Amino acid sequence: MTKPFRGVINVDVTQSVPDWEPYTQPIAPEGTPNVLYIVLDDVGYSAMEPYGGLIETPNINRITQRGLTYTNFHTTALCSPTRSCLMTGRNHTTNGMATITEAASGFPSSNGHIPFECATIAEVLGERGWNTYMTGKWHLTAEDEMNLASRKAQWPIGRGFERFYGFLGAETNQWYPDLVYDNHPVEQPRSPEEGYHLTEDLTDKALEFIQDAQAVAPDERPGRGARPGRQRQPRHHQRRAARQAGRRPGRQERPARPGPCARPGPGDGRTVRAARHGRRRSRLPDHARRRGLGAVGSRRADSAVGPSS
Repeated sequence: MTKPFRGVINVDVTQSVPDWEPYTQPIAPEGTPNVLYIVLDDVGYSAMEPYGGLIETPNINRITQRGLTYTNFHTTALCSPTRSCLMTGRNHTTNGMATITEAASGFPSSNGHIPFECATIAEVLGERGWNTYMTGKWHLTAEDEMNLASRKAQWPIGRGFERFYGFLGAETNQWYPDLVYDNHPVEQPRSPEEGYHLTEDLTDKALEFIQDAQAVAPDERPGRGARPGRQRQPRHHQRRAARQAGRRPGRQERPARPGPCARPGPGDGRTVRAARHGRRRSRLPDHARRRGLGAVGSRRADSAVGPSS
């Protein structure tokens, strides 16, 4: 909500009093905690050690020992619907996410577009003084908007996150990912032969986001939203193990090779992946294509107040 002007306006400017309060950057109250979301896709409660699983998670153990552990979170058993519920606190059908974005049907409860009246936690925190960053998997953008000619209103930058680095769709190759940086696709910084892996890249970029803010506001405490994708496709790890053992991976495990680039034009329904690799045609019907086709935050410090460029 816009703050009212509380200055004084007279004919003589020397008798007028400006009021910058409506335009200052929001600041969270002193002592406000950071908010951190770590979303592990397709991982059940029984997999991790704090809930009795066999996977050792010492860092997560330390977090659970210092806080509360909930065991009654209701999921929808699908990626996009559950993510929309976690981001907004609303039912998935209210968010237009009755199914994954790739299967949107055009009906109010299943259109793949979260209404703006269903605010995300990033939008709420940003208005109250948090910096909001996200790295990793998004999967909350309908296919008609996953191209450079779109409005990008449902991209992370359009739904409250100030910075984003990751992939928009359901999944990606962990060694040759389809990366998006803020609101444009980018190439990975190095090759797998040079030691590249997506999880490490996401971590490095999250630290970079925090450091960028701390360069202006040194007292700001770090926070971010992390949504790694490596557990989504375990066959990636099977393929790597096979290579290390000198065996050729099976056909279904063979990594896709990049193809020629193709830039989407206005009215093109191709996805970002298609724009970069020239494949994976849109699943949208013809009429839809003709129409136009990762904490979430850290507290802003007082030193961050002032005009922004």
